[in-house]
Amino acid sequence: MEISFGVGAVLLLVAAVVAIVTRRLHLPYAVGLVAAGMGLAWLPFAPRIELTRDLLFSALLPPLVFEAAYRIPWQALRRDLGVVCVLATCGVILSAAVTAAGMHYFVGWAWISCCAFGVLIAATDPVTVIAIFREAGASGRLLLLVESESLFNDGTAAVALSVVLAFAAGTSVSAGDVVRLLLSMAGGGVLCGLAVAVVALLLTGRTQDHLVEIAMTTVAAYGSFLLADRMNFSGVLAALTAGLVMGNNAERNISARGRESLLAFWEYAAFLANSFIFLLIGIRAASSHILALWHYAAIAILLVTLGRAVVIYPCCAFFFWSSRRVPFRHQHVLFWGGLRGALALALALSLPADTPNRESVITVSFAVVAFSILVQGLTTRPLLRRLGEVPAA
Repeated sequence: MEISFGVGAVLLLVAAVVAIVTRRLHLPYAVGLVAAGMGLAWLPFAPRIELTRDLLFSALLPPLVFEAAYRIPWQALRRDLGVVCVLATCGVILSAAVTAAGMHYFVGWAWISCCAFGVLIAATDPVTVIAIFREAGASGRLLLLVESESLFNDGTAAVALSVVLAFAAGTSVSAGDVVRLLLSMAGGGVLCGLAVAVVALLLTGRTQDHLVEIAMTTVAAYGSFLLADRMNFSGVLAALTAGLVMGNNAERNISARGRESLLAFWEYAAFLANSFIFLLIGIRAASSHILALWHYAAIAILLVTLGRAVVIYPCCAFFFWSSRRVPFRHQHVLFWGGLRGALALALALSLPADTPNRESVITVSFAVVAFSILVQGLTTRPLLRRLGEVPAA
């Protein structure tokens, strides 16, 4: 369902009020938005909006991914690319396996449903992670690791879900097919983002008009994401690549006034997209009959948390003796701060109608996301303070 201008204005007003209140109470903005959305769902005049995959992928996710990547310095990312790639590939698969096995043996879902749920809930969400950690004041290498992992692991989750659904449809999928699919989705996404970014940079280099420069970055954000998604590549990796290329070449191709205006524009765009996403998550979570499946949801939350621990500590142990060793305090933050959000919900909502236990999978996914944002989101900042990663309030 589309968001009308009237409904959009109401949601924006609610988001602005929530921002004021959470700032005064020193609470995470995302947590306040989800709680406000859950409250709105119970009102008789609440806006009736469906949080769909199309809404997330076509309107809300591209600017968030682009804005996050635009700020990431390539030199710092390149130094930790090995750690990020291990967490975003092996990590997603390990987490999915733990969750899928647990849901099958403890809940009794069909293996296809368990595997689909394990895969879609394994990837940390860039929207939630970036919102929570930036607001908490995290910086340096820790912020780079949590942001980069959440941006990169989309490709693995999408490929793994495609493989699961292919098995469900009776298609024979070999290990070679999986590797080719992964390379195709990831490589295709990167190429789409690179191509769009190069064209956008060539055009912005021919003007000193900051409004045109803002327009070209907007085209790059949406154009790269939608082009890759239309071609069945990774839209997140495409927007990530476009943001990295444009952000790291801004000094040479964008005017001084344009760079200043771009940062302000994309900060507002991220605020706008985040506001809609978290409010809609809250509205949908409140109407998803979570209480009827509370026991399934509780088991899923425990399994997802366990799966995250299985990912972080063993994977980081591979780099213990290298120059890219991840300190234990960072590992603790990566474990507890591996938040789930809009990306998992988009994948859950995209499951075919004939998927076994589809409605239960969607409902439990909303429960895990709600727990992740409300509980982990509320406790991430205190954890960062306790570990000395952010200054005390």
